Amino acid sequence: MKLNSIDPRLVVVTGAGSGIGQAVAVRFARSGAQVVVSDIDKDAALATVAKIQAAGHRAVAMQLDVTDPRAWESFARDVHADLGVPDVLVNNAGILVSGAFLDLEPQDWDKQLSVNLMGVVHGCRAFGRQMIDEGKRGHIVNIASAAAFTPTPVMSAYSVSKAGVKMLTECLRLELAPKGVGVSAVCPGVINTNIGEHATTVGVDPVLVERGKQIAAQVQELVAQLPFSPMSPDLVARAVVRAVRYDLAVVPVRTEAWLGYFMLRLAPGVNRRMTQPFSMDRIQSAGAWLTGRGGVA
Repeated sequence: MKLNSIDPRLVVVTGAGSGIGQAVAVRFARSGAQVVVSDIDKDAALATVAKIQAAGHRAVAMQLDVTDPRAWESFARDVHADLGVPDVLVNNAGILVSGAFLDLEPQDWDKQLSVNLMGVVHGCRAFGRQMIDEGKRGHIVNIASAAAFTPTPVMSAYSVSKAGVKMLTECLRLELAPKGVGVSAVCPGVINTNIGEHATTVGVDPVLVERGKQIAAQVQELVAQLPFSPMSPDLVARAVVRAVRYDLAVVPVRTEAWLGYFMLRLAPGVNRRMTQPFSMDRIQSAGAWLTGRGGVA
């Protein structure tokens, strides 16, 4: 850990239309940075910009499909031409594809990896090159997940994508540090976002999937009413700022993430068994039981 000399004046955040990305954009804007809010959903990006501007801070909205390398090139050129070279890039955009491994088709893997892993690769290339070519100190933060080091039986595609992000980050730290660019991986545990609402779930009865989304919405509503924020996206936003300030390699967020991070090193066998109860058969059975009982009050 070291104190970083970067003072973020221009920050680019992907997937910033909601959830973690929005929280990151708001926090950097509050600290005085101008934020480029990008999202595949332009209206969501505009809503985040409106929230930032209403608080008296600066932000612009841009649409970006992170799976398209040409879109990244055009996006990076436009940011450079209009605003300059970013001090910080936060690769946050992500989706969830879940299901038993043998139920996943090649297109399911392509969908998961094209966003969560290759989207990060394209972002690091586009803006990492700008930072280096301009001779400007910069920092890249890649949002990974506790799933990067905590295997689960029904999230193989997602876990592989996030493990790839973590390893990409560690490789780039070695490669880009001599050129003045720091790279960090932030690994959240359970955070209150809408990633599950838009998830692709393979091999599960659609009725159970819908009931699961309803339960998740009830949990989110309950958490939002608490006087404290145990699963707030802002916990991740604070970790992102901390990663930049101290040039941290890997930053777990929340207790379960730290537990998985240390257990992987201290007792990897125990770490693998911790999530064994979450098999697809048990999830299906639990979902059927909840549906039969009319759900959770």
